[in-house]
Amino acid sequence: MNSDLKNVSIGIDLGGTRIKGVAIDHAGSVLHQVYTATHDGGEWKADIYKTVNDLKEKLKAKNIPVGISAPGLPNKNNTAIAHMPGRLQGLENFVWQDHLNCPAFVLNDGVAALVAEAKTGAAKNSVNAVMVTLGTGVGGALLIHGKPFQGSFNKAGHIGHTVVDSDGEKDVTNMPGSLEDCIGNCTIEKRSGGKFSSTHELLKAYRSGDAVAKDIWLTSVRKLAIGLASASNLISPDTIVVGGGIAEANDDLFIPLNRWMDEFEWQPGGIRPQIVKAVHGDLAGAIGAACYAMDRMEAKN
Repeated sequence: MNSDLKNVSIGIDLGGTRIKGVAIDHAGSVLHQVYTATHDGGEWKADIYKTVNDLKEKLKAKNIPVGISAPGLPNKNNTAIAHMPGRLQGLENFVWQDHLNCPAFVLNDGVAALVAEAKTGAAKNSVNAVMVTLGTGVGGALLIHGKPFQGSFNKAGHIGHTVVDSDGEKDVTNMPGSLEDCIGNCTIEKRSGGKFSSTHELLKAYRSGDAVAKDIWLTSVRKLAIGLASASNLISPDTIVVGGGIAEANDDLFIPLNRWMDEFEWQPGGIRPQIVKAVHGDLAGAIGAACYAMDRMEAKN
């Protein structure tokens, strides 16, 4: 195997506002990182090309595998995003290895985040794990037998689109009362009757003792517990990783979440998964994508 391919890889996380790039070594340690603003309308392709080349120059190597973490569902071979309507014009069916002139693999951003946590983060010692990312929406991913599980059509792990309120309104995938709509920042104005414009504002009021904020927040966390308990019953994970900006609520999230998990989750013999906070923050997608690209190249060789 070419020594370039064996020792390092590059990961790119394509976000709505920023492109995050990292170069990692075989242990998953970050060697270099780069941030670039995301330009919609197709210009972001050139931004990614430049980011990858900047990292290659830092590494003084050319033939390096690249992993791309992006919103949407990858195609069967993880060479392009097959389904991502309405965002990032030109992303769908764009084959990255042709554009970058090197081996390139595409991964859903939630799955990439879990790969990072499994490699060097909160799920490092896990065999089976669930990850949920709480932010504008709710993403998710599954780790089964130590490997990311994408399922048929590469859509496995989308816990945000599971139902926790059968009488709720349909979300963007037509699921009624989804977990995403129950706790994602995208619905906070609707859930609060216009009182709060962000989960950050909601939590500030909750901590000051606002009764309305308390009801909204704890209702959301209770529904999160129901969703996670359901996921636990499906795959029986040893670890549940919680990431995303809303995870920064810390004890205000994790204390009631653990309490309701103990109430709702089936725990035969008192055995339950540990619930942990993600550690990689906004670099998780890039790190996970780089790890995935390295693993794919090793499997080929």
